[in-house]
Amino acid sequence: MTGFRLTWKKITRDRLAFTGFLIILSLVAAALFAGILAPYPEDTFRIHPAKRLSPPSPEHLLGTDSMGRDILSRLLFGARVTLVISIIAVGASLLVGAPLGLLAGYFETWISELIMRVADIFLSIPQVILAIFLAQSFRPSIRSVILALSITYWPWFTRIVYAEARSLKKTAFIESTEALGAGRIRTMLLHVLPNVSSSIIVRSSIGMGFTILTAATLGFLGVGAQPPTPEWGVTIAESRQYLPDAWWYATFPGLAIFIVVMGFNMLGDGLRDILDPRIRRGFD
Repeated sequence: MTGFRLTWKKITRDRLAFTGFLIILSLVAAALFAGILAPYPEDTFRIHPAKRLSPPSPEHLLGTDSMGRDILSRLLFGARVTLVISIIAVGASLLVGAPLGLLAGYFETWISELIMRVADIFLSIPQVILAIFLAQSFRPSIRSVILALSITYWPWFTRIVYAEARSLKKTAFIESTEALGAGRIRTMLLHVLPNVSSSIIVRSSIGMGFTILTAATLGFLGVGAQPPTPEWGVTIAESRQYLPDAWWYATFPGLAIFIVVMGFNMLGDGLRDILDPRIRRGFD
């Protein structure tokens, strides 16, 4: 059985990881097929003043917002925005943080110390506060959100890869590889990097949830995505002045954020238990 098939089998046997996987699969499906699933796809930007703040009904299952737009349709299209922000932000953080952590952990030079001290400076500042500051420094937009999230999250990849690479470097396996004449770069890329991939996968999954929550926070505060973009945090911000009468306006976007973030965290925790042999809970 291949490694992928074995991992998939373990995921299906772990209720935590499999539930998270189903939630994420639903998010991806909503993002990809929003144009088909949305009952009113034109409501992404078109307004209907006569239907404003209509409660949930057979016509509008989740009600309408202050502009008369169908909330369910906007949530589905908002899934696209959420997914794009999280994928790009986590991907950029991974491409920057993982190589830096690998270099710092495998080579013991002043450059390694410099990399880790810079990472420590970023980690010493609360991520949400730093992301808000960075987003505020730029023109509020989705690009600003992605840039702010990428800058604040790369040190997490650097720190975890650094710790793993540092530990692996001292193992007999790596020392034997070097003793047989393998170059340090070759050893690092072909032997150290594959052995830290499980930690990178887990951190990426958890990071997706973090970036979604932070992006919604930035949108809520007005320094992220801007109206009429159907971003979930922006929708909640628009609903504040209509609470508690129009309870559906804030409730359903809030539930969407909660469920999706929980899904990524559940999958990340499950993958950690499956992929890390030191804390495996009896899947073998």
